[in-house]
Amino acid sequence: MRYISSPDFHRDSAERIGILLVNSGTPEAAEPWAVRRFLARMLGDPRIVELPRPLWLPILYGLILPLRPRRVARKYRRIWSQGASPLLGISARLRAELTGTLAQRLLAPFSVELGMLYGKPEVPQALARLRESGAQRILVLPLFPQYCGATTGAVYDQVTAELTRWRWLPELRFVAEYHDEPQYIDALRGSVLEHWQAHGRTRHLLISFHGIPERYFHQGDPYFCKCQKTARLLAEELMLRDGEWSVSFQSRFGPAGWLKPYTSEVLAQFPGQGVRDVTVVCPGFAVDCLETLEEIDIENRDTFLKAGGQRFEYVPALNARPEHARFLAGHIARHCQGWTQVELGLRPAGAARGTSA
Repeated sequence: MRYISSPDFHRDSAERIGILLVNSGTPEAAEPWAVRRFLARMLGDPRIVELPRPLWLPILYGLILPLRPRRVARKYRRIWSQGASPLLGISARLRAELTGTLAQRLLAPFSVELGMLYGKPEVPQALARLRESGAQRILVLPLFPQYCGATTGAVYDQVTAELTRWRWLPELRFVAEYHDEPQYIDALRGSVLEHWQAHGRTRHLLISFHGIPERYFHQGDPYFCKCQKTARLLAEELMLRDGEWSVSFQSRFGPAGWLKPYTSEVLAQFPGQGVRDVTVVCPGFAVDCLETLEEIDIENRDTFLKAGGQRFEYVPALNARPEHARFLAGHIARHCQGWTQVELGLRPAGAARGTSA
């Protein structure tokens, strides 16, 4: 194997820290060809579908990819904005907001890059940019608050696979999760309260997370437990009583059983149970995407209203909100301890600033 060479580092230069943010990714266009390419990469990852390749790949390429992309492309068109997917645009804005906030926390040169598991910019490309910037220490932060093998595990796989090609390996740290971090819960609480102040409070708060197959949970994936803890902490911070909140799981795929209860079924049943006004929040999504903007705020809204519901409120993801960036900056700074002096407050006047490529 020919290894990728590293830039010519100057011995007297300050060591640069690289921050790699990773999200799931999105098609390049709201068109069947782009969706097919995206789904082929995502559903072809063994982290996503844990079936033997000789069994799964004929199903994927013979049944799913010929039929599903056209239907999914129509969904993307309903949320496509300014020629791009919301997930990509918002993730880029979050990176920019985080870069400015980190400049107040890290007393060392740094660069922040964004990589996508199944779309562009790809994880290897983002790592290459960090290498070219001179980063000799890299912190990887998956934008998945609750650890799951299908998401966080996939980030680890792609990062380490790329690093096997490098001649000079950086010092590497990996943030596995932040599902119960107090500042994260506080940011969620603030977003819900802000929404209620603007639109009025509802009788019930439904906390919806992306689902995974039940068998993954039974085989040891801790994701279900992480989601339950996030929901409980958020409900406690909002001072909700039993019966005023519940947890559900969305986005199931295929005939096998997934984590229950299913969000769509819960919303369809609510009006018959006397719950005719509901707020939905999705704490597992760092930024809004197809699963929140189309599945929750369009499809599931329609399900609830057709079942007799009267008012449906969706609380946007934390996205590029300043409090989201402040939490992530603090979380990153704590994980960088030992690499650089970390300011817990604002940077002292006259201190050398970190820089971002």
